[in-house]
Amino acid sequence: MRIGLLIYGSLDTLSGGYLYDRKLVEYLRSQGDEVEIISLPWRNYVAHLTDNLRFRLPRGLDLLIQDELNHPSLLSANRKPHPYPVISLVHHLRCSELRPRWQNLFYRAIEKKYLQTVDGFIFNSQTTKSVVNGLVDHGKPAIVAYPPTDRFGAAISEEEIKTRAAQNPLTILFLGNVIERKGLHTLIKAISSQQSAVGLDIVGSLTSEPEYTQQIQALIAKNNLASFVFFHGALDSEALKQRLQQAHLLIVPSSYEGFGIVYLEGMCFGLPAMGTTAGAAGEIIEHGTTGYLIEPNDHNTLAQHIISLSEDRSLLTRLSINARKRYIEQPAWDETAGQIRAFLQEMID
Repeated sequence: MRIGLLIYGSLDTLSGGYLYDRKLVEYLRSQGDEVEIISLPWRNYVAHLTDNLRFRLPRGLDLLIQDELNHPSLLSANRKPHPYPVISLVHHLRCSELRPRWQNLFYRAIEKKYLQTVDGFIFNSQTTKSVVNGLVDHGKPAIVAYPPTDRFGAAISEEEIKTRAAQNPLTILFLGNVIERKGLHTLIKAISSQQSAVGLDIVGSLTSEPEYTQQIQALIAKNNLASFVFFHGALDSEALKQRLQQAHLLIVPSSYEGFGIVYLEGMCFGLPAMGTTAGAAGEIIEHGTTGYLIEPNDHNTLAQHIISLSEDRSLLTRLSINARKRYIEQPAWDETAGQIRAFLQEMID
C-alpha cells in the first residue's frame, strides 16, 4: 500500500498523539507498505485556516491518513470526490478541551464540518468514538484502535513493587508536556497543602507553553516547594524508565484526555494512576482499584488521595499491584496495529 500520513510539524514531537502516529508508521513500513509523511507547519489556529487557500491533497497514494489535529487546514482540500480514501485519525477533538464555551462553539463548528468530509475513522478510544458520533451522525467505516503502550516490556516485578512501596518519601511522577491542559497546577496546589513532604518529578517539555511554565514556577516558589519539585525536561527512554521505576504514583490531572497513554505506561511500572473524569482516563483507571479519578481542577480531593496513599503503604501496594495487572491486560501494539492495517486495506479495496 502507498499511504500518506498528514501531520503538523515533526513526527518526532514528544506527545502521546505523535507517539501513536510514529508507531503506526513504523508498523506499516515493517509490513512492506510505503508511508509518506506530509507535514504542514505549526502555526496558530487562524493561520491554519488560511492553509485552505493553497493546500491540496497529494497525488500518487492509495490512501491518506489525516491526524485530526490538522482539521482547520483541510476543509477545502477534502472537498469530494477524493482521489483515494481519506481516513481521519482522531486522538481527541479540540472542542472537547476545557476552555470558554464560546471558543469551543467556534471549534465545534469547524471540526464538525471537517469530520463530514472524510471517508472513515481511526479512533484511539471508545470515548473519542462516542464524542465524534455525538457530533456527526456519519455512518462511515471506523475502527477503535488503542494506542501503543508496550514500549518498556516487562519493566518491574511484583516483589520490586512491594519493596518500593515501603520507601520514603512518597515520590510522584508527572509525565507530560507542561501545558495547561495537563493540569500540573492542580497537582502543585494539592502538594502545597500536604503537611508531610512528598517529592515530585516533572518530566516533559517546558517550552510548549512558556507563559504557563512561568506560572507553574511562580506557584512553586510561592508555596516554598523548590526543595521537593524537580524539573527534568524531556527525557530519552532509558532516563524516563529510571524515573518510572523510582516513582510511587503517576499523576496527570488533565482537563481532558482522548485516551491517556501515559497512565498505562505508568501502570507498566506498577504506578497507580490519577487522572480526571473528563475524557477517556476512566477507560484505563478504575477508581479505588488501579488509581483515582477526580474532577478537573479539584486539588483538594487529589490532596486527600495523595495523603491516604502516603500514610497507608499497604493500600499503595495493593493499588500498585492492581495497576501492573491492568497494564498486562492491555492488547499488544502489534495486534492493534495489525487491525488498523487490515482496516486500511479494506478501505482501499
